[in-house]
Amino acid sequence: MKKRLLAAVIAVFALLLLLRPEAAEEAVRGGLALCFQTVVPSLFPFFVVVSLLLQLGLGRWLGRLFSPFMEPLFHLSGAAVTPLIAGLIGGYPSGARTAAELYREGTLTREEAERCLAFVNNCGPAFALSFVGTAVLRSERAGLALYLIHVLSALLTGLLLCRRGCRGRSPTPPVRRPLPKKSFAEMFTGAVTSSFAATLNICAFVALFRAAAGVLPAHFPPAVLGFFEMVTGTASLQPGRAGFVTAAAILSWGGLSVHCQTLSVIGDLSARRHWLGKSVQTALSAGIALAVWPWI
Repeated sequence: MKKRLLAAVIAVFALLLLLRPEAAEEAVRGGLALCFQTVVPSLFPFFVVVSLLLQLGLGRWLGRLFSPFMEPLFHLSGAAVTPLIAGLIGGYPSGARTAAELYREGTLTREEAERCLAFVNNCGPAFALSFVGTAVLRSERAGLALYLIHVLSALLTGLLLCRRGCRGRSPTPPVRRPLPKKSFAEMFTGAVTSSFAATLNICAFVALFRAAAGVLPAHFPPAVLGFFEMVTGTASLQPGRAGFVTAAAILSWGGLSVHCQTLSVIGDLSARRHWLGKSVQTALSAGIALAVWPWI
């Protein structure tokens, strides 16, 4: 039944591509322009820097520093703060990629890395403040409020989901593997090539889901467009309470495009907690945005 449903969805998409080829082409061009103007300049160097820092032991250093906060709050080792910071600064899917890298190097256990996926993969401040706030909703104050709501909902999601089933238990320490002895040249070239491959994967999903959103009829509501692709959904919003609340939900959900980008960078980690976390965070963001709107 599941395969038949997926086949039907793909067949409908193929039919829409045939019926609206100009719209699909325009959407793909817009997606590629977005990649070259925003995604590659912002994510690629960030990925390289984070990858180098992790190879040099940043995750383990932050783990010792933040253990007094992360363990009682989220029942995670202190190293989990690294993907949280990466996600809140670098945007999708930096947090998920960093969690997966920490798992591969042995700084996080599989259980910890999968629990991190519930709340560390988030939208960056530049998109929320500059694009959604200033350009779409025409309010810098609204953009700042959206980002703060996004951060708060992510932390609340972590508190709700990471503590579940872990009451009274300390996080199981990972089997720490020694950091590989590589020269800086090997670290640097490896970080550049792996980061570039990850960035290209992200661009491919951006272009594909922009095409999927672009061939939908124009009267589709922003929430539906945002379900598929975050930029297309938020770009169609209007200033006001409905636009503000919908923007908060779309930013936390991220769109199927972001989810596929996440799946492409987490390797063999389970995405179950990622799906659950984004669903909970979306509901929390919408509720908080609706509550604070009178002050915005």
